[in-house]
Amino acid sequence: MLDAVVIGAGPNGLTAAVELARRGMSVEVFEARDTIGGGARTEELTLPGFRHDPCSAVHPTGIGSPAFSAMPLDRYGLEWLHPDLPMAHPFPDGTAAVLAHSVGETAMSFGPRDAGAYRRLVAPFVGKWDTMAHDFLRTQWLGLPHDPVTYARFGLVGMQPVSLLIRRFQGAKARGLLAGLGAHANAPLSGIGTSGMALMFALAAHHKGWPVPRGGSQAISDALAGLLRAHGGVVHTDFEVKRLDDLPPARAYVFDTSPTALARIAGLGNAYREVKYGPSVFKIDYALSAPVPWTAKEAHRAGTVHIGPTSGEIGASLNAATHGQDPAVPFLITAQPSLIDSTRAPEGKHTFWAYGHVPNGWEGDATEVVERQIERFAPGFRDLVLARAVAGPPQIAARNANYVGGDTNTGSAAGLRLLIRPKLARVPYETAHPAIYLCSQATPPGPGVHGMSGHYAAKTVWRRLRANHR
Repeated sequence: MLDAVVIGAGPNGLTAAVELARRGMSVEVFEARDTIGGGARTEELTLPGFRHDPCSAVHPTGIGSPAFSAMPLDRYGLEWLHPDLPMAHPFPDGTAAVLAHSVGETAMSFGPRDAGAYRRLVAPFVGKWDTMAHDFLRTQWLGLPHDPVTYARFGLVGMQPVSLLIRRFQGAKARGLLAGLGAHANAPLSGIGTSGMALMFALAAHHKGWPVPRGGSQAISDALAGLLRAHGGVVHTDFEVKRLDDLPPARAYVFDTSPTALARIAGLGNAYREVKYGPSVFKIDYALSAPVPWTAKEAHRAGTVHIGPTSGEIGASLNAATHGQDPAVPFLITAQPSLIDSTRAPEGKHTFWAYGHVPNGWEGDATEVVERQIERFAPGFRDLVLARAVAGPPQIAARNANYVGGDTNTGSAAGLRLLIRPKLARVPYETAHPAIYLCSQATPPGPGVHGMSGHYAAKTVWRRLRANHR
């Protein structure tokens, strides 16, 4: 009998498997797709030689993950590449706010009225990423924080809606950039905890950066799988699990799936009937003949470009997606990895992706509104398009069954759902069945390619199995 079977070879499933295998347990992973990776894959979606990341591409919490940092993933091919600027936030007049490695450069991009306010906002937390990552990339009631003072100070700010936080600033640049960071929660800017999302992304840039993996996000998954195999673990692909009887006998079954899929496969009935899935995204991957012709010079140096530009437009876009409305002027999160990674496209060519928020399950086509928004900040962009791969919610859900209705967070992150995932429980990785566990981003700390949900799920499994041996 195996010690553990992991269902799903996404970053969290692979992390959980590695953590258990490194403790000497026998582990096998079963993945429905013909390749591993989940939300960290790389594929030729458009033309031969153009390597795209169908989901996540830029990884501030990946390079800053305590779980990944404790693993020798570089030995298995993972190499982080850093752009000159982690992120640029352009405006129609050709100027831009930037999220730079330096706090000072970031602050000065906001203008003299708001530079001091930004410095004061981040000053208590600068240089404390490692401790904060341990304290916040977890379920918040799983033991005492490493640094209680910083934890409390951050909590007082982080629990605020970002729509309240930005009132500390006078100008559109600071407000727009921080609103854009908060929008990564895929939830209204008025939601509790969105300030914490914005601040963590900003602090990650100042301490760790917003890098891309050389060769694409698949490199993260491949490195995890390589480490797993080195510790005796086995990975099976093209193996869809429909019920537990499909799997070999094991002492623990660890699901890197949506909560509803776990309940269906494991026969737990309505255990997760109250789980709510959030807005989806409409994503376009591009093969380009040249770099994006941004009017803001800063955007040419940035790995990520947010297209809003104002906090008002960003908030309206998130509210529309949350309330089931068609996108009109979407807020876009875009990435241009080929600027720093020559493996992504043929020489002289480039890859680029952009996504905007749309309602869960939305079946429309937002290509025109997305490209109209890009053209506002990069006139002539359409002339460079060699090919595009378009994915709305149905296609996103078909690519990854965890993304129910196209929700790439595997569960709404609105309000307290960012902290209470997938439902209120002291140990959210456990289920009603003592041998069945959940390790996907549906559990704390939630969305992102950081492996921390898998890390804490594995610790829960290990403790339970060890206790049963006594």
